[in-house]
Amino acid sequence: LSSTLRKVCVSTKSMKFEDLITEINGFGRFQKMILCISFVGRFTIPCHFLLSNFIAAVPSHHCDISFLDAEGIFGNLSREQKLTVSIPAQDDGTPASCHMFSYPQFHLLTNSSSSAELPVVQCQNGWEYDNSTFISTLATQWDLVCDNKGLNKAVTTIFFVGVMFGAAFFGGMSDRFGRKPMLLVSFISGMAFTLASIFSSSFIMFAVLRFFSGFTITGIVIVSTVLNVEWVDIQHRRLVCIIDSMAWAVGSTSLSLIAFCIRDWRWLTVAVTSPLLLSTILWWWVPESARWLIANGKAEKAHYYLHKCAVMNCKEEVISRIKPEALSIIVTDGGKKNYSYLDLVRTPKMRRLALLTGTIWFCVATMTYGISLNITGFGLNMYLTQFVYGAIEVPSKLMVYYLLEKIGRRKTEAGAQLLAGISLMINIFIPKDQWVGRTVVAVLGKGFAVAAFCTIVLYSSELYPTVLRQNGMGYNSFLGRLGVSVAPLVLLLDSFWGHFSQTILCSVALIASLVAWQLPETRDRCLPETIEDVEGENENE
Repeated sequence: LSSTLRKVCVSTKSMKFEDLITEINGFGRFQKMILCISFVGRFTIPCHFLLSNFIAAVPSHHCDISFLDAEGIFGNLSREQKLTVSIPAQDDGTPASCHMFSYPQFHLLTNSSSSAELPVVQCQNGWEYDNSTFISTLATQWDLVCDNKGLNKAVTTIFFVGVMFGAAFFGGMSDRFGRKPMLLVSFISGMAFTLASIFSSSFIMFAVLRFFSGFTITGIVIVSTVLNVEWVDIQHRRLVCIIDSMAWAVGSTSLSLIAFCIRDWRWLTVAVTSPLLLSTILWWWVPESARWLIANGKAEKAHYYLHKCAVMNCKEEVISRIKPEALSIIVTDGGKKNYSYLDLVRTPKMRRLALLTGTIWFCVATMTYGISLNITGFGLNMYLTQFVYGAIEVPSKLMVYYLLEKIGRRKTEAGAQLLAGISLMINIFIPKDQWVGRTVVAVLGKGFAVAAFCTIVLYSSELYPTVLRQNGMGYNSFLGRLGVSVAPLVLLLDSFWGHFSQTILCSVALIASLVAWQLPETRDRCLPETIEDVEGENENE
């Protein structure tokens, strides 16, 4: 930490915690331990967030014609001939997915004329599915096709509605009861609800359990992000943010490989949930946030964790000179201990901050997941598309690490949003038969969207004060997950106009870029500890 920056922190008593963290090594073995434990839990999050790409996939299907085998008149017909007389052909020659002839059309065996004018009815005896790609999905389990095909998108929306409310819940509860206990709640309950969902006997039961899976599992992201930021010094915040977010890149890329190997939706769900068992065991080594403890008048406990940090980082002599009573003056809040989401809007600058960050989170989440959930829209194999979407996150986040230091948080966020919007705009004008070009542009757009998402997570955690940081992140994540919930519905709009979804996603990206320019820069600044710290800052600096 530079001498100038140290003077800035020391000059304000509410900022002295930054000096203390630096003195005991703000990125030593203790902080790396927290990062590694967090990495294991966060690995499973992108797997669950994108799981519906595979478990809700709809394989090729057509009306079930097995009943024809029971009638002697069809005994001498091959399977292809049975399909010809029973099911109308589509333009590409494949059997129609949702209709069958009202009665067998034997003349089609000798006359290849169009069957478009022949009377048809909806499938009467269920469907037959192509099992060459998937052994089992939600669609094959509960026939979520044809008139019920919207329920596949509903699965994604229901999950993210749960995530949305879970973000608000865990954000508030973590500020009230602490980071560590709520992290354990998220680990155990998320694992329990997810594993329970594989035993669902109906789609309604699965949808309910999937909602609670999203509700509980989101606490891992909310809590671990803030916990990691609160234990490191100013210099290493951006590094921690990038390392933390790499768990998302690893999980997203690994999902394509796991899904390629496991084609049954139940076992795939088990596979991507299993890391939470290890996370629950490792939780015993997770420390509580010393910042939160001090802000809530628990100086003795804060001193205990700071001492553990100093010992592990070989800086025990530093903490030995500081008494627990001295920690209580690091953060002062006028005696107020209980904060709620209402405190986000009580004062003018906090209110403005909440409006700006909330808008960005909603827009960037809608855009990012609008791209991520569209892995079959560009003509490539879905596993390959998922792999490329995950792999592009690595160079994207390395670019963010460089830019955060060189140009700051605000320019990185606004620039990434602008470039993502431009990529989406370009795809509107590329013909759909040029799938290679569309895929390349979409991957670039995904890379810029990921850069924007990665930046806003760190940016937001630095903008909100310690006493409201979890509430602030919970509120922002709530709006972000609202955007994610909307994303699958946005993709359905392509049925009205082929470029409808791309136009909407492009628009929200450009809006977010404009809003990001209104936020204050946080590069090389101490974290605000109280609401007064935020209200007293010059927002134009």
